[in-house]
Amino acid sequence: MGIADLLRRGLAAGAAAGCAAALFIWLVVEPVLERALKVEDARSAEHTHEIEAQGGHVHAEIPLVDRPEQILGGMVTVLIVGILFGVVFAVVFAALRHRLPGATDLGRSLWLAAIGFGVFVLAPTLTLPANPPAVGDPGSVDQRTGIFVLTIVLAALLVVAAFVANAQLTGKVADTTRIALVTVGFTVAAGVCLYLVPASPDGIASDMGAQLVWDFRLTSIGLRAVLFGGLGLAFGLLVSRKAATTGAHQSVAA
Repeated sequence: MGIADLLRRGLAAGAAAGCAAALFIWLVVEPVLERALKVEDARSAEHTHEIEAQGGHVHAEIPLVDRPEQILGGMVTVLIVGILFGVVFAVVFAALRHRLPGATDLGRSLWLAAIGFGVFVLAPTLTLPANPPAVGDPGSVDQRTGIFVLTIVLAALLVVAAFVANAQLTGKVADTTRIALVTVGFTVAAGVCLYLVPASPDGIASDMGAQLVWDFRLTSIGLRAVLFGGLGLAFGLLVSRKAATTGAHQSVAA
């Protein structure tokens, strides 16, 4: 299967994953976000009341985009992101197809999606978990961005190191020993990196309840899991179907 075929299937899989993620935003993320926004509105109202009690005046700001438009914008954005991810996914799959674990293209696709989720979602979440609106000091944006990028780079390097170690040990030790060594080495190295990477500099105000923060973080991870999982599943099924069709045609021709 050529790169053009893979790219077409990457686009289709990305669109499907983006649609699933957009639906997840509407049904799951939005209710949690609404709860967080109510806390933010209450905080703003309290601040306004304090200023007015001191004789000051606060000009009410009218949002440029209302909530329905924001929701629609978020759904369209995640759809576009899904399509872009699909293109990148197809290119990476083409480059690593025969180096990925799994006996079938579906298995390889799911493995690639799991690796992408681990590097770009799980690792940064462990060091810099997502927080609801109104959590986070604007002055710490640069520091948080640095932590986020550093975590992704370290996670990607660890994955590459694991693949290299696995290749070097193949044929030299038993398969069970090789898998155990690579797994233990990766786990220890990941633990050291997570320990050394700085923690989030932001605290969470008392009015932002622990349950709300927990729900927001879970939905944030869930959204990305739907995107990566849907992409890996849809792409794997499309590629496997194409391969099966091509094999059937070759059998008939023979």
